[in-house]
Amino acid sequence: MAKLSAKEVLNAKPRDKAYRLGDGGGLYLYIRRSGAKSWECRYTKPSTGKTTFTGIGSFPDVSLADARKRATEIRLQVADGIDPQLLKAEQKAKVISEQKSTFKTVAELWMESKVHRLKPKTIEGNWRKLELYVFPQIGQIPIARLTAPMAIEALKPIEKKGQLETVKRTVQLMNEVMTYGVNAGLIHHNPLSGIREVFRKPLVKHMLALEPNELPELIQTVAGANMAMTTRCLIEWQLHTMTRPNEAAGARWCEIDTERNVWVIPESRMKMKRAHEVPLTPQMLAILDVIRPVSGHRDYLFPSIRDPKKPTDAESINKALSRIGFKGRTTAHGLRALASTTLNEQGFDADIIEAALAHTDKNQIRSAYNRTTYLERRKTLMCWWSEHIEKNAYGSMSVTGFINLRAVNNR
Repeated sequence: MAKLSAKEVLNAKPRDKAYRLGDGGGLYLYIRRSGAKSWECRYTKPSTGKTTFTGIGSFPDVSLADARKRATEIRLQVADGIDPQLLKAEQKAKVISEQKSTFKTVAELWMESKVHRLKPKTIEGNWRKLELYVFPQIGQIPIARLTAPMAIEALKPIEKKGQLETVKRTVQLMNEVMTYGVNAGLIHHNPLSGIREVFRKPLVKHMLALEPNELPELIQTVAGANMAMTTRCLIEWQLHTMTRPNEAAGARWCEIDTERNVWVIPESRMKMKRAHEVPLTPQMLAILDVIRPVSGHRDYLFPSIRDPKKPTDAESINKALSRIGFKGRTTAHGLRALASTTLNEQGFDADIIEAALAHTDKNQIRSAYNRTTYLERRKTLMCWWSEHIEKNAYGSMSVTGFINLRAVNNR
C-alpha cells in the first residue's frame, strides 16, 4: 500500500458514501459524507483476535506525521498484548475520576468518616477552617493534581496576619484529607506531608494557671462576686472535682450515685472515651445541696439560663473568671493545673493525681490496673483537696462555706 502524501490528505473530497484512504501500517484517513476527516488505526484485538478500528484524532488537528506516530504506538501496544481501546477507556475513566475527586469533594467524604468519632462542635470548627482558608483557593483542584506549592500559597496570607496557630491546625486538617485520599485509593501519596515545615511555628503558650498560694484569692473572689448561683456552683464544682470544663458543665443528676457517693461520668462524655468515677467529698455534696432546689427537677445539674433543658455552656466559667479579674491569669482548664500543682507539692502519689485528673496511662495493662485499684486512694486525695479549698475559703461566702455556716447557726 502506497503511502499518503500531505497533499492527498488535504485534497481528499467527500463521496456519496464515507470511505477510507490507507497509509500503510494499519493507518487510515476516514472521510465522511460531510467532508470531515479523521484518522483511524486498524488492529487485531489481543483478547478476541477480531479486527477493529480505533480513532486517533481529526484532521487537520492531527497531522499526517503525528497520525503515523500514534499508529506506531498502537502497534507497539498490541504487540505487548494491550488493547488500545480498553487502555483509552481506562485513561478516560481515570481522568473523569480525578476531575470528580476535588479537594473539597474528598474533604466531604473525610468529614463523613468523622461523624461518629468526633464531637459535633469539633467537626463544625474543623469544617469552618477549611471553608475559610482552603476551599476558596484549592477546593476545586483534583487532589491528584494538588501540589505542595499550591497548598502553601493558599495559607501564606494567614501566616502574614500572624495567625500561626490557625495555620498549624489547617495544615493538619489538609493532611488528614489527603491521607484519607491515599487510604481510599484516590492518590498514591500525599504531596502535602511536609508543608508544615515551611511556615513559622507559633510560640508555645503554657496553660494559664494560678499558683497554689493564689487559691484563697480565687475562691474568695468567686464567693463575693455578683454572678448567678448556677455559675458560682459550677466553678466550685469543677474546682473540687478536678474535671474538665465540659465534663463539669454537662453533669447530669442521673450520674450522681448517692448510694456509693460517686459521680460516674460515662465514657461518651470523657475525652479519653473511658468512664470516670469521682469520689464525692462532703464539700461536693454540699454543692449538690445548694444547686438541688435550682435544678434537682431537671436533667442537668447546671442548666442553661436560656434553655434549662440544656446544660450551661462550658465556656461560661472562662467568661465569669474574666469578669471578676482573672483574665490572663487563669482559665477553666487552669483550675485542673492548680489542683495538680498543689497536690504534687503536697507529696501525693503522682499516679493517683493523674488518675484523679482522668489522664490515661499510655501503658494499657498498667492503665487497666490503675482503674481497678486507685478509687479508694483517690478518695483520700479528693477529701484532702476539698478540705484545702474550704480552708482557703475561710471568711468568705463560698458555696460550701455557706452550708457549713448554716449548719453551725442551726445548732
